[in-house]
Amino acid sequence: MIGVLSARDAMRRAFEAGLDLVEISPNAEPPVCKLLDYGKFKYEQQKKKNEARKKQKIVEIKEIKVRPNIDENDYQVKLRAMKNFIGEGDKVKVTLRFRGREMAHQELGVKVLERVRVDMETDTKVEQMPRMENRQMVMVLAPR
Repeated sequence: MIGVLSARDAMRRAFEAGLDLVEISPNAEPPVCKLLDYGKFKYEQQKKKNEARKKQKIVEIKEIKVRPNIDENDYQVKLRAMKNFIGEGDKVKVTLRFRGREMAHQELGVKVLERVRVDMETDTKVEQMPRMENRQMVMVLAPR
Protein backbone atom coordinates (compact mmCIF):
# COMPACT_ATOMS: atom_id res chain seq x y z
CA MET A 1 0.00 0.00 0.00
CA ILE A 2 1.78 3.07 -1.27
CA GLY A 3 -1.18 5.44 -1.09
CA VAL A 4 -2.51 8.00 -3.56
CA LEU A 5 0.02 8.89 -6.28
CA SER A 6 -0.10 10.80 -9.52
CA ALA A 7 -0.13 8.67 -12.67
CA ARG A 8 3.38 9.84 -13.59
CA ASP A 9 4.84 8.88 -10.16
CA ALA A 10 3.14 5.48 -10.27
CA MET A 11 4.51 4.80 -13.79
CA ARG A 12 7.99 5.81 -12.66
CA ARG A 13 7.88 3.47 -9.63
CA ALA A 14 6.67 0.60 -11.82
CA PHE A 15 9.48 1.22 -14.33
CA GLU A 16 12.09 1.31 -11.55
CA ALA A 17 10.81 -1.98 -10.10
CA GLY A 18 10.73 -3.59 -13.57
CA LEU A 19 7.01 -4.26 -13.26
CA ASP A 20 3.82 -3.08 -14.95
CA LEU A 21 1.24 -0.65 -13.58
CA VAL A 22 -2.08 -2.53 -13.85
CA GLU A 23 -5.43 -0.82 -13.27
CA ILE A 24 -7.46 -3.15 -11.01
CA SER A 25 -10.57 -1.07 -10.31
CA PRO A 26 -11.10 1.75 -12.83
CA ASN A 27 -14.49 2.85 -11.42
CA ALA A 28 -13.18 3.57 -7.93
CA GLU A 29 -12.37 7.12 -6.88
CA PRO A 30 -9.38 7.41 -7.30
CA PRO A 31 -8.76 4.40 -9.62
CA VAL A 32 -6.95 1.49 -7.92
CA CYS A 33 -3.74 0.21 -9.56
CA LYS A 34 -1.13 -2.41 -8.66
CA LEU A 35 2.52 -2.87 -9.51
CA LEU A 36 2.86 -6.40 -10.85
CA ASP A 37 4.03 -8.54 -13.74
CA TYR A 38 1.17 -8.28 -16.26
CA GLY A 39 1.94 -11.61 -17.98
CA LYS A 40 1.82 -13.48 -14.68
CA PHE A 41 -1.41 -11.63 -13.75
CA LYS A 42 -3.13 -12.69 -17.02
CA TYR A 43 -1.91 -16.29 -16.55
CA GLU A 44 -3.35 -16.50 -13.03
CA GLN A 45 -6.68 -15.04 -14.15
CA GLN A 46 -6.89 -17.61 -16.96
CA LYS A 47 -6.12 -20.38 -14.46
CA LYS A 48 -8.92 -19.18 -12.14
CA LYS A 49 -11.36 -19.04 -15.06
CA ASN A 50 -10.49 -22.58 -16.16
CA GLU A 51 -10.83 -23.88 -12.59
CA ALA A 52 -14.28 -22.30 -12.29
CA ARG A 53 -15.31 -23.89 -15.59
CA LYS A 54 -14.24 -27.35 -14.35
CA LYS A 55 -16.40 -27.10 -11.25
CA GLN A 56 -19.46 -26.00 -13.22
CA LYS A 57 -22.25 -28.57 -13.72
CA ILE A 58 -24.08 -28.22 -17.01
CA VAL A 59 -27.76 -29.05 -16.56
CA GLU A 60 -29.06 -31.01 -19.51
CA ILE A 61 -32.67 -31.57 -20.49
CA LYS A 62 -33.45 -35.24 -21.04
CA GLU A 63 -36.61 -36.13 -22.93
CA ILE A 64 -38.99 -38.99 -22.16
CA LYS A 65 -41.72 -39.76 -24.68
CA VAL A 66 -44.96 -41.40 -23.60
CA ARG A 67 -48.36 -42.12 -25.17
CA PRO A 68 -51.85 -41.53 -23.71
CA ASN A 69 -52.61 -45.27 -23.48
CA ILE A 70 -49.24 -46.38 -22.09
CA ASP A 71 -49.11 -49.84 -20.53
CA GLU A 72 -48.27 -50.21 -16.82
CA ASN A 73 -44.90 -51.93 -17.35
CA ASP A 74 -43.85 -49.38 -19.97
CA TYR A 75 -44.88 -46.61 -17.59
CA GLN A 76 -42.73 -48.08 -14.79
CA VAL A 77 -39.69 -48.31 -17.13
CA LYS A 78 -40.11 -44.67 -18.17
CA LEU A 79 -40.56 -43.63 -14.52
CA ARG A 80 -37.32 -45.40 -13.55
CA ALA A 81 -35.47 -43.62 -16.37
CA MET A 82 -36.87 -40.27 -15.19
CA LYS A 83 -35.71 -40.95 -11.63
CA ASN A 84 -32.20 -41.77 -12.92
CA PHE A 85 -32.05 -38.53 -14.92
CA ILE A 86 -33.26 -36.48 -11.95
CA GLY A 87 -30.75 -38.27 -9.69
CA GLU A 88 -27.95 -37.14 -12.02
CA GLY A 89 -29.15 -33.53 -11.68
CA ASP A 90 -30.70 -33.20 -15.14
CA LYS A 91 -34.09 -31.78 -16.03
CA VAL A 92 -36.66 -34.07 -17.64
CA LYS A 93 -38.99 -33.04 -20.45
CA VAL A 94 -41.97 -35.41 -20.58
CA THR A 95 -43.53 -35.39 -24.06
CA LEU A 96 -46.90 -37.05 -24.54
CA ARG A 97 -47.64 -37.60 -28.23
CA PHE A 98 -51.18 -37.89 -29.63
CA ARG A 99 -51.79 -39.80 -32.87
CA GLY A 100 -54.92 -39.87 -35.00
CA ARG A 101 -58.17 -39.88 -33.03
CA GLU A 102 -56.33 -39.68 -29.71
CA MET A 103 -56.55 -35.88 -30.10
CA ALA A 104 -60.26 -36.16 -29.27
CA HIS A 105 -59.40 -37.59 -25.84
CA GLN A 106 -56.81 -35.18 -24.48
CA GLU A 107 -58.04 -35.81 -20.94
CA LEU A 108 -56.28 -39.23 -21.09
CA GLY A 109 -53.00 -37.43 -21.78
CA VAL A 110 -53.60 -35.03 -18.91
CA LYS A 111 -54.21 -38.02 -16.59
CA VAL A 112 -50.91 -39.66 -17.63
CA LEU A 113 -48.91 -36.45 -17.08
CA GLU A 114 -50.68 -35.86 -13.76
CA ARG A 115 -49.74 -39.40 -12.71
CA VAL A 116 -46.10 -38.70 -13.64
CA ARG A 117 -46.19 -35.49 -11.61
CA VAL A 118 -47.61 -37.26 -8.54
CA ASP A 119 -45.15 -40.19 -8.78
CA MET A 120 -42.15 -37.85 -9.16
CA GLU A 121 -43.36 -35.33 -6.54
CA THR A 122 -40.82 -36.29 -3.86
CA ASP A 123 -37.76 -35.79 -6.10
CA THR A 124 -38.86 -33.01 -8.46
CA LYS A 125 -40.70 -29.77 -8.88
CA VAL A 126 -42.73 -28.93 -11.97
CA GLU A 127 -40.85 -26.27 -13.89
CA GLN A 128 -43.38 -26.12 -16.70
CA MET A 129 -46.96 -27.30 -16.31
CA PRO A 130 -48.42 -29.51 -19.07
CA ARG A 131 -49.29 -27.55 -22.20
CA MET A 132 -50.22 -28.42 -25.76
CA GLU A 133 -47.74 -27.92 -28.59
CA ASN A 134 -49.39 -29.00 -31.87
CA ARG A 135 -50.15 -32.74 -31.44
CA GLN A 136 -48.17 -33.23 -28.25
CA MET A 137 -48.43 -32.25 -24.60
CA VAL A 138 -45.21 -31.19 -22.83
CA MET A 139 -44.25 -30.93 -19.15
CA VAL A 140 -40.80 -30.13 -17.70
CA LEU A 141 -39.60 -31.46 -14.33
CA ALA A 142 -36.53 -30.17 -12.49
CA PRO A 143 -34.69 -31.68 -9.49
CA ARG A 144 -35.52 -30.25 -6.07
